[in-house]
Amino acid sequence: MHTVYEKLKTCLDSVRAKTDFTPETALILGSGLGDYAEEIQIEQTIDYTSIEGFPTSTVAGHKGRFVLGYVQGVPVVVMQGRVHYYEGYPMSDVVLPTRLMGLMGAKKLILTNAAGGINTSFQPGCFMLLTDHITTGIPSPLIGPNLDELGPRFPDMSEVYSRRMREIIKGEAARLNLPLHEGVYVQLTGPAYETPAEIRMCRAWGGDAVGMSTACEAMAANHMGLEVCGISCITNLAAGMSQQPLDHKEVQETADRVAVQFKQLITAIIGSI
Repeated sequence: MHTVYEKLKTCLDSVRAKTDFTPETALILGSGLGDYAEEIQIEQTIDYTSIEGFPTSTVAGHKGRFVLGYVQGVPVVVMQGRVHYYEGYPMSDVVLPTRLMGLMGAKKLILTNAAGGINTSFQPGCFMLLTDHITTGIPSPLIGPNLDELGPRFPDMSEVYSRRMREIIKGEAARLNLPLHEGVYVQLTGPAYETPAEIRMCRAWGGDAVGMSTACEAMAANHMGLEVCGISCITNLAAGMSQQPLDHKEVQETADRVAVQFKQLITAIIGSI
């Protein structure tokens, strides 16, 4: 058995020793959304530290646990705090939680994040529905021997972010009177914020927003056959687009300011997809 899959199975066995809960939808919470998990109908929580071999996040504002429960009657597993590549973990560990939620039974994945706006029409506090992504700046989570138990060697990535789910999300945003942009997300490694030259490069590539997570998780989920959608909260304008220095405090403050709207949208999405 491949060591990556063996580690994944160890984590799954550890979770199954604690619960037989089977989620339909998985949700990964980005900055500013962490307390959403505490507002659902909670059945059980599992700390990451109690799962054998599970990587744990070191980022301020990211709690480290799975929350199992229901949103509008839908069984969900919520990842309250994600793992990032810049924390020093191999990419296989970064996407391990995504794969684990798929093995727990989830068929759909909702990804959220805080991102920097590259598109000049974006303002801090707006939302962007991911239509596609660019991962040129990070290692693929699929590098290495293929995990045949999860998916094919050469998976199709022509529609990573489900068109069906995107149409539903746009409808729910309109119903909530919540403006929703659409665009391409660029994942870079971090942890430093990008330079103005790097942002110009991302814009030339066709990117609308940039961040340090999400796309690798979407790739791993797509490889497994999960239906995926993603939403970014644009918390700041990217480097070189304003005179404001970039810092994590600004990201957190903007995410917190629009969290109520974001939570309403997430709840509506889970009930509709």
